Amino acid sequence: AGYLFKLDDDAETSFFGLGAMASSNGSQAYGLATDVAFRSGWKLDAALANADIKYDLFFDRVALPIRQTGELFNGGLDYDLTETVSVGGTFRYLNTTISLNTSDTDIPIDLLPDLELELMSVGARALWDQRDDTDYPTQGSRLTITANHGFTLSGESRGYEYGAINYDTYRPLGAQSVLATRATICGASTDAPFFDKCSLGFIDAFRGFSPTQFYDDRLISAQVEYRQRLGKRFGFVVFGGLGWTAPSFSDFSDDGERAAVGAGGRYRVSQKFPVDLSVDVTYSNDEEGQLYIYVGQRF
Repeated sequence: AGYLFKLDDDAETSFFGLGAMASSNGSQAYGLATDVAFRSGWKLDAALANADIKYDLFFDRVALPIRQTGELFNGGLDYDLTETVSVGGTFRYLNTTISLNTSDTDIPIDLLPDLELELMSVGARALWDQRDDTDYPTQGSRLTITANHGFTLSGESRGYEYGAINYDTYRPLGAQSVLATRATICGASTDAPFFDKCSLGFIDAFRGFSPTQFYDDRLISAQVEYRQRLGKRFGFVVFGGLGWTAPSFSDFSDDGERAAVGAGGRYRVSQKFPVDLSVDVTYSNDEEGQLYIYVGQRF
């Protein structure tokens, strides 16, 4: 559930939201989030969540059944230097415990440092935004740069870095159609925990693969999406992408590229704000499919 609003007619869309989830495998989570754009040029975002989730973590191409529990607080504060440029800082606190959700497999040695962590990370980000709309852009571009430093608050001392660059473009192809693209480059320290590595599907919003399947110290990906409106309420998209993950930029060719294509439907949930309920299906070069249900656009 969410509430969308604007503090000023010329301001970006703000929101308050809360949610809960449960799945048939026993996963459950709940949380709340907000993103507020003030008249003064300041923007504040924050999220608080508690989760107990079960999923497959791919480790050396082997799917490990994982159970991860934890509490998360994530927040940021930005300031508009100009109409198109903003800078800000980020803060995250994470207390998480990881275990194998089976007795048939031993925990890999390389995963042992990530089993129980109390972490804090601080970072900086910069945004160059020339889009005509923040909810449903039809023209312009956006460049986002993030850099973060993470460190442990308890247990063995540990520090690491991770960051990414996303560049999005939007081009109108007609009164009701848009061509959107995204290019991503990501880097992380070797000793970063697996959930702060460069993940195909997480840092770049790539569709087609589980975000816990292909992750490493380096990532490059590119995506393209055609968006078509069908009146005031409905629309559809078709999209595709290529991505690579590897320990270093020189090793991308060793693991091969990951490719996926897909299509989706859109239903506009608000008459005042151009926000869509999105349902996408994908097919990858691993000959597997995925289903995505979310609010808004992937980029």
